[in-house]
Amino acid sequence: MNVVVQRARHPLLSDYIHSAVSALLPFIHKGLVERVVVIFYDEQHIPAERFAFKISVNQSGGSNVIENELEFTLRSFLVKLSVSGSLTKPLTNDSRWEITAYFRALPGHDNKEELLWVPTDTKQWQLPPVITPIKSMSSEPLKVQLYVEHPSSAEPKDSEG
Repeated sequence: MNVVVQRARHPLLSDYIHSAVSALLPFIHKGLVERVVVIFYDEQHIPAERFAFKISVNQSGGSNVIENELEFTLRSFLVKLSVSGSLTKPLTNDSRWEITAYFRALPGHDNKEELLWVPTDTKQWQLPPVITPIKSMSSEPLKVQLYVEHPSSAEPKDSEG
């Protein structure tokens, strides 16, 4: 596809993102991945914000996929990412981030790909987050919704989740 996107300059960061996305592909194809979330943590390792990509792949579409239509829709989706910076708050220099996948069902351990993802004990907010929709796309066989989550203003600051 001819989709222009921003790329990380640092080779290790680029490798991390590529390996995480590549490791998710078999699970996405099987319909096991509900959403992929990029979580930004504050200095206490509590989520400051989360970018959630809710994913749905229709396996029954088969060869009826119109590549030009999918490419156009995906391009407009990715362009929206570059202008979503105004929805986020500045993070401190002590901030960290990670890519987390939420599965509809637990994958087995039948092959090496399934061993790349392990359960996590990520701290969660105690109150429901404030959700801001950013963009959604629906072009067979792929449907994606992107939204950002922030803690509620009533969220306790010393939450242990």
